[in-house]
Amino acid sequence: MILVNAQNLARTFGSQPLFENLSLTIDEGDRLALIGPNGAGKSTLLQMMAGILEPDAGICSIKRGTRLSYVPQDSVFDPGRTIFDIASEAAPAHDTVSDVYAANILTQAGFEDTQAEAARLSGGWRKRLSICRGLISQPDLLFLDEPTNHLDIEGIEWLERLLAGGRFAAMIVSHDRYFLDNVATRVAEINKVYPEGIFASAGNYTEFLEKRVAYLEARAQYQESLANKVRREVEWLQRGPKARTTKSKARIDSAERMIAELGDLESRSRTGLAGLDFTASGRKTKRLIVAEGVSKSMGGNLLFQGLDLTLLPGMRIGLAGGNGTGKTTLLRVLKGELPQDTGTVDRAEHLKIVYFDQNRTSLNPEVSLRRALAPDGDSVIFRDRPQHVAGWAKRFLFRSEQLDTPVGRLSGGEKARLLIAQLMLQPADVLLLDEPTNDLDIPTLEVLEENLVDFPGALILVTHDRFLLDRVANMVLGLHPGAVPRLYADYYQWEQAQRELTAPPQKAAPAAKSPTTVAQATTAKKKLSYNEAREWETIEARIHDAEKKVEELKAQLEHPDVMSNGPRLQQVCADLETAQQSVDSLYERWSELEAKQQAVN
Repeated sequence: MILVNAQNLARTFGSQPLFENLSLTIDEGDRLALIGPNGAGKSTLLQMMAGILEPDAGICSIKRGTRLSYVPQDSVFDPGRTIFDIASEAAPAHDTVSDVYAANILTQAGFEDTQAEAARLSGGWRKRLSICRGLISQPDLLFLDEPTNHLDIEGIEWLERLLAGGRFAAMIVSHDRYFLDNVATRVAEINKVYPEGIFASAGNYTEFLEKRVAYLEARAQYQESLANKVRREVEWLQRGPKARTTKSKARIDSAERMIAELGDLESRSRTGLAGLDFTASGRKTKRLIVAEGVSKSMGGNLLFQGLDLTLLPGMRIGLAGGNGTGKTTLLRVLKGELPQDTGTVDRAEHLKIVYFDQNRTSLNPEVSLRRALAPDGDSVIFRDRPQHVAGWAKRFLFRSEQLDTPVGRLSGGEKARLLIAQLMLQPADVLLLDEPTNDLDIPTLEVLEENLVDFPGALILVTHDRFLLDRVANMVLGLHPGAVPRLYADYYQWEQAQRELTAPPQKAAPAAKSPTTVAQATTAKKKLSYNEAREWETIEARIHDAEKKVEELKAQLEHPDVMSNGPRLQQVCADLETAQQSVDSLYERWSELEAKQQAVN
């Protein structure tokens, strides 16, 4: 059943049309991923489908009674409000059941202190809270705009499980390729290369790529065939037929239509890619940065300690760790922007470090794009050669008419490209990149990957994009709160080690009965009362059954049907508490019987 039906939508930004005559539907059960180049209008279309924005033309109809929830790119909360305040305000009703439901969603998301101030959360935890707020409203259709931005990889995996198990439909704008592969059941790309302005196919991102290649190859073959026909018709027209018969006039009209169609195809086929190319300084020194015994605390919390790291040319290190484990802090310590608490950090003489700030604080929102790219004139110096600012801007997919646009009015992806354009003018020995992929479209990400792999200096990369991490990093430095950072071969080796480190300790069960144990039990029958002896014989099996019941109830708590049903959720929570009390009582009784037996012996 169709939940949202958009037909012939059009939207203009300034004098530039974002899209025209665009049609798209969302069905029940869909997890529709929306991709496309920066500036194609993905966020705009998402807001139109959510009923937030009105199209300039066309119709967007929403099925009556459909509950919609929208999670924006940026998560901003008013100071003074708690995590629970923010979450519970989205609940359909403010009652005990709704409060229990909201509290459970927050617990599932990893929030421990729900009375903490929401505005003081890190970017990743603010994003989690925004997603929780969207879920607590119990939507039939959830709209997510770049939901993986600022989330750590653990958070992304949590979101993947949430979407894969949810009974609601979802429409998601994202450039995270592994995320799209894991959650999407349908993918749509907005791009002017398509005659309809959009191309959609069923399946995940990998399946979409296969179908897109087949589609574009078919169009290329058609374009080549059409070009051959146009070439023959042009040759005929150039001969200038003398007899202007009805038949020859019809052929002239046909030739003109084919020429116009070919021109349209060729214009659609011309797509721009950002010209990214980081410049190395050519330094011969091998030991660029040497850190020994480094530790750092922030706000009274020990982030890491005992760090030993020697950074050499060609090393491409990915930093892995959850939000708040000190990834950005470590970059700033290595750069020299923050002092370490203990240990030493030695940098090669005249070391050139280029730092990408995920918060983009170096960008002045008041200045024009022209001045941000070329502060001192109308040209920039790249690899010792001057380039006009318009040409430099075009290299990063900016249009000439954007040069006088204030930086504050640029999109997130455009700001990321601007920052990269500024950094590329600086020769570097070391690249310190803090979440450079946020808001970048997939074609730009692919170009960025290629240039980072080819960079001859050293780089340290913080990113939530697992695809880019796999492609670029040749080792991973794993961070865990308060622990000594360790190097791993790749992200998945670190992830496995993390699972083992954070696995909850298993409560020791009674040992299996050996012949000696059986003999002791026989003796116990004589020493314990008749009822106690029978209880001793069966308590092991009862503990096993009780623990199994606890695990079953915990699994139910994570089931979407339970999470979306307030009364049932409350009942499962009560059952779980009772079952856990039963386990605890059985263990306590087992200890009593064992102690009594040993005292008698």
